Amino acid sequence: MPVILIGIEIDNDYGVLNVSSFSPGLIIGIFTLLVIGVIGAILIASKLIGGFNRHYENEQPFECGLFSSSVAKHNFSISYYLIAVAFLIFELEAAILLAWGVDYWTLGISGVITAVLFITILLLGLVYMLRKGVFKVGAFEL
Repeated sequence: MPVILIGIEIDNDYGVLNVSSFSPGLIIGIFTLLVIGVIGAILIASKLIGGFNRHYENEQPFECGLFSSSVAKHNFSISYYLIAVAFLIFELEAAILLAWGVDYWTLGISGVITAVLFITILLLGLVYMLRKGVFKVGAFEL
């Protein structure tokens, strides 16, 4: 005989919930609450077990057995950051094109047109960055 528990029917000999009767939103909500609960429990346990004592010695940078003797802040040229962002963009392009290459035969001509359009837009961005001088680093220019 099936037992109804909060709108979920238990209809097996072992009394185990049939998870397939849950809606996806309910499963995601339960999982979210579970994750938030675990994170909260870890933070509370860390605070209770470890405590928190702020001392000047604990706040100082320490590397290789020596305390720092100078300020560690150095100013970098903006071109380093622009090159890093360009690298990330083209690295992401490689990952997207890898997924496209795996599914090449099932995408058909629309997939080829989309990939060509995607590569064209990225190449136009590369030309724009070259014209703006993003890749000028010191005396070296690409």
